[in-house]
Amino acid sequence: MLGNLFGIRKNVDRKTSITISTLAFVILFGVWSLASVLHLADESMLPTPWAVFGFIIKSFADGSIYADMWVSIYRIVMGFIISVIIGVPLGIAIGTFKIAECIFRPICEFVRYMPVPAFLPLVMMWVGIGEEAKIGVILLGTLFQMILMVMDDALLVSNDLLNSGYTLGANKFQVLCKILIPAMMPKLMDTLRILMGWAWTYVTVAELVAANSGLGYSIMKAQRFLQTDAVYAGILIIGFLGLIFDRLFALCNKKLFHWVEGA
Repeated sequence: MLGNLFGIRKNVDRKTSITISTLAFVILFGVWSLASVLHLADESMLPTPWAVFGFIIKSFADGSIYADMWVSIYRIVMGFIISVIIGVPLGIAIGTFKIAECIFRPICEFVRYMPVPAFLPLVMMWVGIGEEAKIGVILLGTLFQMILMVMDDALLVSNDLLNSGYTLGANKFQVLCKILIPAMMPKLMDTLRILMGWAWTYVTVAELVAANSGLGYSIMKAQRFLQTDAVYAGILIIGFLGLIFDRLFALCNKKLFHWVEGA
């Protein structure tokens, strides 16, 4: 068993995997607690774990956190859905048709390196300062990466598989819809799972745009008043919610594509 832990792509049983993962979090919490007890950092910069978790428990107990959570989840989900509606078909087209690749790939590769926060003034001018602006920032943060990653998923489908369809008499449309897209679906789900994580990282940027609610807004507000326990609490809540979404994507992938190796 110990050899498998350090072997290249060796499998370990689920119990061992969960134990080691849990231990990693315990060690991290222990280091944080020790640093707080020994005052290795000023408490205004590194609050104690019990202060942070106490703030989280209080926020859930009095219900003050729920409104911010649902607002942020709404913005992330809407921005992500719009990104999927635009990005997935375009990514498939770029990975399938040379004309689409020549037109869109250079543009996407150029735009994806542009910093999303720099677009905030433009977003406000384009769509105002309402919910559309927050959703627009998340859309900008995920769309161009999604297009290129979906393109790669399409390119990973073997040409031999496509040619087999032609050999059996399928036309271009049938090869696309009945061979290429089904073949890339397991990898596409992994891509969407990764990009959902990116969407969560952009929520604080999105809620810089004239926001008065949301987890990102609550973090920024706490930062102004040096409430570092509230800042850390907001960061941990975002991380926990992001982890829940990640596990949901992983579960869907496992249920829908259980036949894939490693699922």
